[in-house]
Amino acid sequence: MQQTIVTLDLEGVLVPEIWIAVAERTGIEALRRTTRDEPDYDVLMRYRLDLLAQHGLTLALIQEVIGTLTPLPGALAFLDELRTLTQVVILSDTFGEFAQPLMRQLGWPTILCHHLIVKAGKVTGYQLRQPNQKQRSVEAFQSLNYKVIAAGDSFNDTTMLGQADAGFLFHAPESIRAQFPQFPAFDEYEDLMQAIRQEL
Repeated sequence: MQQTIVTLDLEGVLVPEIWIAVAERTGIEALRRTTRDEPDYDVLMRYRLDLLAQHGLTLALIQEVIGTLTPLPGALAFLDELRTLTQVVILSDTFGEFAQPLMRQLGWPTILCHHLIVKAGKVTGYQLRQPNQKQRSVEAFQSLNYKVIAAGDSFNDTTMLGQADAGFLFHAPESIRAQFPQFPAFDEYEDLMQAIRQEL
């Protein structure tokens, strides 16, 4: 029998959107732009870095905002139950420097993400773990003979969902659901769990 692994996006699926929280804290509305709005991740991050530099925002401030965030209601129970059934890996386009407080609250699941370049407390750049890392990670798990079940909410998740043996949208906006009707879409953890269980 083939073993399974579930790959989940982080922001919007298990925890709030970090950059939206920073936008709300700082009043910089332009930081509300996320991967739900901009398909090209490099374009989005360069846009964010310009805004951080323009407003003099530090990594410490961003981490302080992240420290106030908690997982979405029901996320921890969903993740705990899922981990009793199969292996779970979080594939995120966030950064290790951002993720730690949230991983602590989620019981330290495995996360594969990117790395920030920081100079004198300011975020000056970023280093991708590799381009298109979500899809590449799914391919790698499949090469190890895993059946991969994936869930995400944004443009940058759709290559992961397409590569997976089963892919689901979760908490996705209507615009993305309309563009990717091939992926069943759910808004409740209970419904996503049921769909995943049917694939295990």
